[in-house]
Amino acid sequence: MKKILTNLSKVAAALVIAVAIISCGKEQPKSNTSVTTSTINKSEAIVFVNSDSLLNNYEYFKDVKNVFQEKSKKAQSDLTAKGTAFQKEVAQYQQSAANLSADQRTNTEQRLARKQQELAAYNQNAGNALANEEAVENEKLYNKVSEFLKGYAKTKGYKMVLTYSKANPTVLFADESLDVTTDVLAGLNGAYKKDKK
Repeated sequence: MKKILTNLSKVAAALVIAVAIISCGKEQPKSNTSVTTSTINKSEAIVFVNSDSLLNNYEYFKDVKNVFQEKSKKAQSDLTAKGTAFQKEVAQYQQSAANLSADQRTNTEQRLARKQQELAAYNQNAGNALANEEAVENEKLYNKVSEFLKGYAKTKGYKMVLTYSKANPTVLFADESLDVTTDVLAGLNGAYKKDKK
C-alpha cells in the first residue's frame, strides 16, 4: 500500500512534467499581479514551475495524498486482521490435526487452502481498487494543472511553461526570475478553495 502512495507522488510529478510544455496562440499583454511575475521581462515567453514545490504545496494534492494514506492504512489493517485470523485458524488446525480423522484433515486442509486463496485475492483486489482510484485521481490532477497552466500562460503571454524537479531535472539551469511557481500555486490553491466550497 505504501508503494501506491509513492507511485502517486511519482505519477503526479510525471503528470506535472507532462503538462509543463504548453504553448499558447497569441501573445497577450501581461498583468503584473504578483511579485514573482512582475520581475519577468515582458519580452520573456518561457517560464518554469518547480514541480517539487508545486506538489508539496498544492492543497488538492495534499488532500488526495491524505485520503490515499488513510485508505491504504485501512486496507492494510483489514488485511492484517484477516491474516492474523487465518494464522490462528492454521495454528488451531495444526494443534488438533493428530486427533482428526483423515477425512476431517483433508476437508480442513482444503478449507484452509480456499481461505488462503481468498485472502490473496482480497489483497490483490484491494490493491487493484486503490490503483484504479489512484489513476482516476492522477487524471484529475493532470487536468486541473493542465487547464490552469493553459489559462495562466495565455493570460500572462507565455509561449512555454517548463518544469523543474530535483528528481528529474529536465531544466538544468534557469534564471530564478523565470520561476512562476509561487504565482501558479496561489492560483491553483485559490481555485481549489473555491471548488471545495
